[in-house]
Amino acid sequence: MRRLPSGPARCTGADGVRSWTAASPSASTASAADTIAAASSPSTPLLTAAATVSLPSLQLSALQAAVAAAVSSGVEGLEAAAIVSAADAVEPDGLAAVRDLTPSAPVHLAGPDGSLRTTA
Repeated sequence: MRRLPSGPARCTGADGVRSWTAASPSASTASAADTIAAASSPSTPLLTAAATVSLPSLQLSALQAAVAAAVSSGVEGLEAAAIVSAADAVEPDGLAAVRDLTPSAPVHLAGPDGSLRTTA
């Protein structure tokens, strides 16, 4: 099991994908089975990162977990969210979590190779 960097990472720019990739180089080496997400806040220079949670009593997509981590840290809005995944589209429940917090925040989906696939 690959581990994500612990704790929030500092944002280095305004774009959620660039910021998170700079803060977490391991994202560029994600395997096809990995899904990693990050959310950046416009009000604080913090970035939350998360992976999919799959427990018998708790199921969260990586994007839902990143949004939950941001909210639990006191973030009131998102600048952007980014996902690194082999998926073809942003999963609906994670997208809904982002939209609940900030309806206009872009959600960038990159493939395991780091190339941008789509923005929702």
